[in-house]
Amino acid sequence: MFTSQTSSFQESIDVDERDGDFDNEEIAGYSQKIQHINSYYAIYYYQSTSLTLLDTSLAPEAEPELRSYISRRLSKGALLGGMGNIATVELSIPEQAVGCYCCLLEQEKSPQQPEVDGNGCVVCLLGGSEKGLNAFRIELDKYVQGLQDSLTPEMENLETDVRPYLSCWYEEAVMHIHRVVQLLQPNVGYLLHAALSHKLVEVTGADERTKADVARFIKAASLQGLVQEDTSTASMCNVMSEESHTNLIIDFSTTPPALTNAVSNRFCDDWIQAFLNAAERFNPFLLRQILENFKLKAIQDMNNLKRFIRQAEMSHYALFRCCLFLQNCGNGDVLLQNARAEHSNFPEACGIINVLEEFLGEQAQGTLH
Repeated sequence: MFTSQTSSFQESIDVDERDGDFDNEEIAGYSQKIQHINSYYAIYYYQSTSLTLLDTSLAPEAEPELRSYISRRLSKGALLGGMGNIATVELSIPEQAVGCYCCLLEQEKSPQQPEVDGNGCVVCLLGGSEKGLNAFRIELDKYVQGLQDSLTPEMENLETDVRPYLSCWYEEAVMHIHRVVQLLQPNVGYLLHAALSHKLVEVTGADERTKADVARFIKAASLQGLVQEDTSTASMCNVMSEESHTNLIIDFSTTPPALTNAVSNRFCDDWIQAFLNAAERFNPFLLRQILENFKLKAIQDMNNLKRFIRQAEMSHYALFRCCLFLQNCGNGDVLLQNARAEHSNFPEACGIINVLEEFLGEQAQGTLH
């Protein structure tokens, strides 16, 4: 039983060595150190059926090819207002084939022009692969939506607002996980543990972008919204705060950053090297895949624990298996915290969790001695 768990865990870490969400050609390309992935953008004004180029960073020979592609998508109704569409496009650029995120930002209808329908701007962000951009779809949607209020047909603010904003899309919407791992290095395990255990993180001595990067990393690594919960997220966070009492504080005014109230476990520590390896390769897409696999493994373990707890209510042997599972998974503290929050209204389950917590506490004491 535990041999298969170990094997599954190792497979979930080694995403860069197996044929998973990234195919073999992509992995081969990412196995070398990549200093930078080229990124491009284009923005068009869309009216009725015509596209007018407003600005682009693409080469002159590549832009008409992109425009032709977008026209075909629009004619098929494949671009819906406010919803990003990601595909692979082939253009006259060094990469030839790249991932392309397109989003139609529709112009708001005014009382003076109630018949306006479908007019607006089409924003295109290009770079990496289709699969890579899909991993950052939420971030890309949010980033492009941030441009909505700055867009007008006249584009008076093109040079002051729009162009600088679009030029930074890759750094701001994709590279934040990479920056956090580069800054924290082996200490990233403490941040992973904080994300899983709903622990509050305070950032000091850092600029606004670093503070935002850490907050986005925590959100990306959190299981909020992914785990089936019998209680609200607020009550779960209350349980966590009652048990931990202290926030994780990261002070970026020193090199390396200084951490206060740092807590981790074997499960989080086992993932550190995978994050560092991907960061060393300057591959934000692989980093995101590793982060998703980290969350998936944590969810699988939580579901296993819930199943064991249900069985343990009727079987002492199942309780024994539950103890062994917690001992071997390396994430017992986080799993039991979540289990207690989810089962707070079920006395029998809470009794089982009390026994399991005592068992883990005795194991920890035994390790110290």
